[in-house]
Amino acid sequence: MSDVNKTIQKWHASFRKGTDFDSWGQLVEAIDEYHILARHLQKEVQSPNSPDFTEEQKKTLGKIATCLEMRCASLQCTQSTEEFKLEELKRLETIIQNTLTYNKEFPFDVQPVPLRKILAPGEEENLELEEEDDAAAGAGSTEAFPPRAPASQGTLLPRLPSEPGMTLLTLKIEKIGLKDAGQCIDPYMTISVKDVNGVDLNPVQDTPVASRKEDTYIHFSVDVEIQRHVEKIPKGAAIFFEFKHYKPKKRFTSTKCFAFMEMDEIKPGPIVIELYKKPTDYKRKKLQLLTKKQLYLHLHQTLHKDS
Repeated sequence: MSDVNKTIQKWHASFRKGTDFDSWGQLVEAIDEYHILARHLQKEVQSPNSPDFTEEQKKTLGKIATCLEMRCASLQCTQSTEEFKLEELKRLETIIQNTLTYNKEFPFDVQPVPLRKILAPGEEENLELEEEDDAAAGAGSTEAFPPRAPASQGTLLPRLPSEPGMTLLTLKIEKIGLKDAGQCIDPYMTISVKDVNGVDLNPVQDTPVASRKEDTYIHFSVDVEIQRHVEKIPKGAAIFFEFKHYKPKKRFTSTKCFAFMEMDEIKPGPIVIELYKKPTDYKRKKLQLLTKKQLYLHLHQTLHKDS
């Protein structure tokens, strides 16, 4: 069997693994597998020296990567109106199997994923190691980086309407302590509410880029409205805070660390929570503190109850 056929066989096995997880209701595992496959397909699409696939075949691979990401988005946001169903995704299986001979019109009106990094879970650490090596080898380099999208203005949502007897939670993200705070470019936070299996319960929100940096602190001073009444958040769920920043050497946004707050910690007033090493562990099984220094995420909670 040729190398290209072995590659296609691996893609097909990964696709089957993801759809099996998906059909069994193991959504976190399915999302991970879809992201891994999308990243591999995108790597092939972006490779300028790949003689194994024609430009038309690469375009098809890019469209498959788009569909995988669309399915991930559907699984991650239960309130999405633009759902991409598992049954639709499964229609792509024969296309993957017959990548070298497929010549029909693609079944969905999608475009290939834009030329950017798709990171498989846990892959950022390897890229950061590469970055350190590059920095050591290329010190003093003046190579200009291409322009990138403007800094995010955030995707924060307004407070939900009040309901009699129900409680809403506003979290003010005040600041985060990091030993290299001053070196972080365009830092922001991603906030999500996950159940015990790591599945999103609410729409995920991003803060705007932080307002200022001071010594070992990055200040946000921004309110986040949790998009579910406290009484309706299931037992064992947690609110996650992922600190992200732009890495110009690798031209992607990276998660630096994360923190979480469990439901029994919801009470009015200030709270300081610990920071953990990435990758973000939504199931909270293998946690590693980011640092032994006294550096934390500082929050303030406000509860709104309509009596």
